[in-house]
Amino acid sequence: MSLKVRSYEKELLDNDNIPAHDLHTNLHELNVLNTFLGGHNITCKGINWFLNKVPATHVLTIAEIGCGGGDNLFALQNYLNKKNRKASLSGVDIKAECIDYARKNRGADMEWICSDYRTVKWQGGKPDVIFSSLFCHHFTDEELITQLQWLKENSRLGFFINDLHRHPLAYHFIKIVTRLFSKSYLVKNDAPLSVARSFRKNDWTRILSGADLAKHNIQWHWAFRYLVCVENE
Repeated sequence: MSLKVRSYEKELLDNDNIPAHDLHTNLHELNVLNTFLGGHNITCKGINWFLNKVPATHVLTIAEIGCGGGDNLFALQNYLNKKNRKASLSGVDIKAECIDYARKNRGADMEWICSDYRTVKWQGGKPDVIFSSLFCHHFTDEELITQLQWLKENSRLGFFINDLHRHPLAYHFIKIVTRLFSKSYLVKNDAPLSVARSFRKNDWTRILSGADLAKHNIQWHWAFRYLVCVENE
């Protein structure tokens, strides 16, 4: 597979009517990968970008779109607790099975919303910060431009994105790891494809420019991730 440009081959996870057991196995394994390859740490770095911009007494409202099984929010809650920072957390996902899994496994103290992010109804108004993790690569560049504009319009302080770096080492590494250790056909197929669908820095520069978002910060992090932070003006 050529990695010179983004692949638009559809992932299995984007299909409807995935059996609940298969989806839950996928969610569990994604959490394992995010934990051991540093994905959750990058999400915590993203929220730090905004924690430093508000008083320590401010109760930050944070929402994740495409939250899946809620693992990012669970990791974020633990991180904020260690920093003695209070926050109100919400997760949004279009798949009811994901929301059910998150509510059961990641805590009823968070708000879990089954909805397309574009039509979500926020309780209490716009969140301070919206973020996504491993969500953007499911969309075309044109769809992402619209999504970034939505993120700006629906967040008070801004938003951040945690997603993959399209690189041959990342592609072949995750392909080998998932073939050896994964029990999920979804993970085996979608993990390397996610890398092929993901981004290089010039992709992000072009997409952010298309969305007219001049005030942004793009950081590369191990293992082959980009953290994109956009502060509302």
